[in-house]
Amino acid sequence: MAEAARARAEAARDGRGPASARAGGDLVFSAIAFVLALLPRLYVAIAWAREPVWDGHYYDFGARRIAAGLGYSDDLIVGGQPVWHPWCHYPVGYSGFLGLVYRLFGAGPHVATVANAVTGALLVVVVHRLARYATTPGRARAAALLAALSPGLIVYAALLMTEPLAALGLVTAPWLLARDAARGRFVRGAVLAGVALGLTALVRPQSLLCAPALALLTWRARRGPGGVAGGASAAWRRGALAAALSAATALAVVAPWTIRNCRVMDGCALVSTNGGWNLAIGAFPRATGRFETLRAGDGCPIARGQVAQDRCWMAEGLKWIKDDPVRWLALIPRKLSFTFDHESFPIGYLGEANPAAWPEERRAAGRRVLTASHLGLLSVAALGVVALPRLRPWRALAAQLLALAAVLGLVAWGVLGDEHAFWPLAVAIPVIAALPLPGRPANGGVVGYLAFAVASVALTHAVFFGEDRYHMVVTPALCVLAACALRRGETAPAAGRADAR
Repeated sequence: MAEAARARAEAARDGRGPASARAGGDLVFSAIAFVLALLPRLYVAIAWAREPVWDGHYYDFGARRIAAGLGYSDDLIVGGQPVWHPWCHYPVGYSGFLGLVYRLFGAGPHVATVANAVTGALLVVVVHRLARYATTPGRARAAALLAALSPGLIVYAALLMTEPLAALGLVTAPWLLARDAARGRFVRGAVLAGVALGLTALVRPQSLLCAPALALLTWRARRGPGGVAGGASAAWRRGALAAALSAATALAVVAPWTIRNCRVMDGCALVSTNGGWNLAIGAFPRATGRFETLRAGDGCPIARGQVAQDRCWMAEGLKWIKDDPVRWLALIPRKLSFTFDHESFPIGYLGEANPAAWPEERRAAGRRVLTASHLGLLSVAALGVVALPRLRPWRALAAQLLALAAVLGLVAWGVLGDEHAFWPLAVAIPVIAALPLPGRPANGGVVGYLAFAVASVALTHAVFFGEDRYHMVVTPALCVLAACALRRGETAPAAGRADAR
């Protein structure tokens, strides 16, 4: 009877079997969450948006060229005549997305930001659908509400920036795989996840780092008619196959763009030609840990093609790191601080685009609201990999009390410390999730993937440089982790359970 009850519970969560009414309720809530998320984003997209600034200017310009049938390019004036000049410095994905929107609906003043609002609302829906495979229905709804009402994600609707679209891909890929793996169709799920991840890589190339973590979503052993769970070795093989299929599919999606770059640029580039620039920005003698403008006098003075310039800066960056590795390593805490310790970029963007509407007093208030909500979310999300301590067994109690104390200690350090450093929480999430602590919650599957995604952002910007906008791609992941805070600990080996809540 226990097996039958477990099967019915799994069917309810997966949207199958006689408990389909429960799944239907989840679909209704997803629709409600979409509307709840869309309304404030639409207001911001229409009332606050102005001409795109900073990187948004280039994304918009590239999108208009694509919509006009001119490809990802600009025109150079040579001998008084315009000459078509291809681009790939910035990743093409977001401009390609906006180019399609412009092609369908025109390039009016609010078309792009309304598309951003719809993207943000869809992101909330996918957060809800994904969280159902991580925790209970009630907690999954809480995750969706956190994402729907996130001040930073709402304000981002008015910005022509890549982060919400990249975040949508980062949660869509695991949702597709988790959904199909739960139904016994993990091969199809792996291929669909690879398509989603490949499209995301065209927006944010470092998203490919998350491909190995997709293996975690298939390791849950499924029980057959006799109630016998699949072995650990079979789970490992299934996970490895899923990750390999997803990675291969993602690269296949990216391949046509790579071939285009090899054909029209001055050399081959997988997606874009800003990796070398970014490494140099994080390593050159004037590096501060955040964005600084590179000048010709810093090391690559000869004007040449985009690929050659990027390779030049890559070589310079590696040279600077080799010459003074201690200095480069010492910048990592500052890079992570710039990435995770505040949330001010959206307000700065809006102030740059419309200074009259955003005097310094209003900007400061906006920065305080966004930063407080982000740091609160990050603090609670760190508890998503810690179990609610239970009295027995004592080893599990001791381990989870230590994990809880570590997280609360880091929160206290962030609040009370002179530097208000919260970035150690972003490092603690994947570390605690990976530790085989007794009594831990189910930190594999979706939770493990999301912790890995947080780690990928921390690692990327520890190597390159930090800015607070870069953490926005994992804000939805933090919403799911926060909703999972202080779940019940596992009562059986992790390979066979995903229902400890």
